[in-house]
Amino acid sequence: MIRIENVSLSHQATPILHNISLTIPKGGVTALVGPNGAGKSSLLSLVARLQPLQTGAISIDGLPVDTTSNRTLAKIAAILRQDSVVASRLRVRELVGFGRFPHNRGRLNETDRAIIEQSLDQFDLADLAGRFVDTLSGGQRQRALVAMAFCQGTDYLLLDEPLNNLDMYYARDLMRSLRQVADENGKTVVIVLHDINMAGAYADRIVAMKGGRVIADGAPTEMLTTPVLQDVFGFAMQVATINGKPIVLHHL
Repeated sequence: MIRIENVSLSHQATPILHNISLTIPKGGVTALVGPNGAGKSSLLSLVARLQPLQTGAISIDGLPVDTTSNRTLAKIAAILRQDSVVASRLRVRELVGFGRFPHNRGRLNETDRAIIEQSLDQFDLADLAGRFVDTLSGGQRQRALVAMAFCQGTDYLLLDEPLNNLDMYYARDLMRSLRQVADENGKTVVIVLHDINMAGAYADRIVAMKGGRVIADGAPTEMLTTPVLQDVFGFAMQVATINGKPIVLHHL
């Protein structure tokens, strides 16, 4: 379980997050949605300790993120940032293998190698494993980064806009893979998404943020309604139901 209690954040006297309290249960897929500047990425970065807590408390499975050692935290939660930088002359298998570093400090054993191959297969990268990262398309590189996070073998995957650079086919493929690892591997996926319909199709829970606050929280059928969406995004949207799932017609 991720527990966020009374968390606020400011940058150079500009408020970013306002007194957020939120509990994310273990298991399943939780999507953070909202307009640009809502504070989604900032909140995720605090959970992953990419920046220090200023007020409040955050814990993962009872371990406070601000005082738990880096190595211990890295065995519990893996983070994929929007701005992840990768050395260009790494091969894809090497990049994915970096996910094992918290466990082996760079000394791979047979178990590590098996997990690397599983991760490559899980995210449809086996045929690209020998390629240098700088020869990949943006979408292929993004999938490799997600595979590296998965390879870390943590219970929690924290993913900040992983659908960036992915076309429709691979965006759907990635979301299906994340749904699968949540269902079959018991992972907890917390994912920042701009595609509201991907959140509706694959998440168990949607947390909507606006102006640095959580303003709505619930199952997709509760969240993807015209009144809630207007409150979050500022304009009325039609919502249809297809195969029992809400589909937001935001482009009309």
